[in-house]
Amino acid sequence: MQSAAAFNTRYIVFISFISALGGLLFGFDISVISGALPFITPYFHLSDWGKGFAVSSLYLGCMAGCLIAGTLSARFGRKPGLMISALLFGFSSIGVALSHQLFWFVFFRIIAGLGVGMASMLSPMYIAEVAPARIRGRMVSINQLTIVIGILATYYLNYLLAREGSGGWRWMFGSGAVPSFLFFIGMFLVPESPRWLATAGKAEKSREVLTKIGGTTYADNTLTQIAHTVKGTGRSAGWLEVLRKGTLPVVIVGIGLAVFQQFCGINVVFFYAPDIFARTGASVSSQLLQTVAVGAVNLVFTLIAMWLVERAGRRGLMLFGSLALAACYVVIGYLLRDMEGHGGLLLLFVLLAIASYAVSLAPVTWVLISEIFPNRIRSEGVSIATFFLWLACYILTLTFPVIMKRMGGYAAFWIYAVVCVLGWVFVKFRVRETKGKTLEELEGVYSKDN
Repeated sequence: MQSAAAFNTRYIVFISFISALGGLLFGFDISVISGALPFITPYFHLSDWGKGFAVSSLYLGCMAGCLIAGTLSARFGRKPGLMISALLFGFSSIGVALSHQLFWFVFFRIIAGLGVGMASMLSPMYIAEVAPARIRGRMVSINQLTIVIGILATYYLNYLLAREGSGGWRWMFGSGAVPSFLFFIGMFLVPESPRWLATAGKAEKSREVLTKIGGTTYADNTLTQIAHTVKGTGRSAGWLEVLRKGTLPVVIVGIGLAVFQQFCGINVVFFYAPDIFARTGASVSSQLLQTVAVGAVNLVFTLIAMWLVERAGRRGLMLFGSLALAACYVVIGYLLRDMEGHGGLLLLFVLLAIASYAVSLAPVTWVLISEIFPNRIRSEGVSIATFFLWLACYILTLTFPVIMKRMGGYAAFWIYAVVCVLGWVFVKFRVRETKGKTLEELEGVYSKDN
């Protein structure tokens, strides 16, 4: 086994950060709506269902985007899909900013979702395929780091642009065109995934990339392992392969992890934070400032997660996060039920929930999804898991405003607490540890005993 010092760590970090810029735009698009919502609600005369659809329409595009990315990345490689996602981000940012009718607003939000869906699937998968086993978890977590940086930067931008009045929401969305352009240009500086090159029959090009990452011995060993796992097919096995008896168990685990990450409920805080804080009587400016605090805590604990993921392991962090979230939600539900004098406590436990999520489910789910699938079905497996992640997110964000109005926010958070307990059971009995193992060593780990 090669020592960490033998790897070209600087190069690995560089290409990981560039490819993870998709996460930055991902964070931008999922959080920009929180600052715009107080302004677009009266502008487009949105009902509770309309508000839910304005937020969740992004995820219709996300579902389609990750499926499209699965097909494109299996056939043409990871890099072209990431470049297309950058173009979609930029185009949709300008389109939403210029929308004067709800139809066009939703249309361009769906286009943005295509970019988010593609990047959310491709960025962590690409990083997992270029990073050596010893640092893979930390490198894949860079994608989550850029997501939370995007969220925090967008929250702060929303806070500043809210001062521009009712038209500030257009600048909120339009500003996304700048990082989209930088992401597109940056992708010219990274290589294609060496594992895709190897499975596509381009062994020599794969060897060049792997040699630059870890030297000739590492390249030779990795190519030998890849050749063994794809059994000479020279290509991705295709969509039907994921339904075979030998691979279906890992697909079910991937879907379960993806759905749990969303149904745990934390994204309602990111998307509807102003609505939640409004129940304490806070002004719009104060609501948006409190969301900045949410983003800051998210960033700090994501950095902690990057340090822990190779030490505590994936499974241990998931188990901790599940129970910690459940406990926070029980308290948040109580505080929302009896708001008098509890505004400060509500913010505290919201931040504790964010911290628990950021150090566990947020980064680790993406790490696991990018790791557990065999080489021959990785594109299709990650694509399917990511599709269900966005389907769950769509359902969550569509229903929350209605639940909050008809049942009260406290009921929603108590429901999410139950989901977190069920998620703990799922992780305890179905998820295996992947820390420190190569992607090839993880082949069949779920199919052997299931």
